[in-house]
Amino acid sequence: MTQSELKDFLDEKVAQYNHPKFLEDDPIQVPHRFSAKEDIEISGFLTATIAWGNRKSIINNATRLMELLDNAPNDFIQNHTETDLEKLGPFVHRTFNVIDLRYFVQSLNNIYKHHGGLESVFSKHQEKDSLQSSISQFKTTFFELPHQTRTQKHVSDPLKGSAAKRINMFFRWMVRDNGTGVDFGLWKSLKPYQLSCPLDVHSGNVARKLKLLKRKQNDAKALAELDKSLRKLDPVDPVKYDFALFGLGVFEKF
Repeated sequence: MTQSELKDFLDEKVAQYNHPKFLEDDPIQVPHRFSAKEDIEISGFLTATIAWGNRKSIINNATRLMELLDNAPNDFIQNHTETDLEKLGPFVHRTFNVIDLRYFVQSLNNIYKHHGGLESVFSKHQEKDSLQSSISQFKTTFFELPHQTRTQKHVSDPLKGSAAKRINMFFRWMVRDNGTGVDFGLWKSLKPYQLSCPLDVHSGNVARKLKLLKRKQNDAKALAELDKSLRKLDPVDPVKYDFALFGLGVFEKF
């Protein structure tokens, strides 16, 4: 398959999957239940944080999480009391439990009250063609309050070798244009060309079959390699191909 043929093939798959029907079985449906910017980004961040494992389970648990936040995530984050925190348990999604959730609520409160919110923190350390340093610096800010060491594993650090799949997926949700009704396009301080593909077992396997990726591990080095390949196909909006790679892997067993 030539480069041109590959681009045409993937563009067709993007058009097929970058569609509102995609929301029916994807965790992004959870932030789509809100309309205010802060509600969308907070619900999106928390949903992305627990987005590993069975997608039905992710959606169910993210829905439960929003219920624990009174289906008003921004208000809860900004105005919760100690009694409200006590009511969050028991919550668990795989290894993410109520200890982690309580810290996430407290840290998000700190970020919105003292750092200008999630978009502000992530945009401070952006580079021209990458947001991976931004993620690493975000982790430092996120864990500046007293916390249990166990909770740190729920925020990835690309500078320590992680592909940071869940935060890169969250970036896609917040930054890419909302013209198709899937992603939100809420964050204007970041640009689609800076984004990295959410790399997981599905997108990684498809990318290798299509010779977009050679490295066997799904780590930060593989992400950099995949980014380079996708930016050759579309330097303006390379992460649109996440829809193609994910759809081919999950729905078509490519």
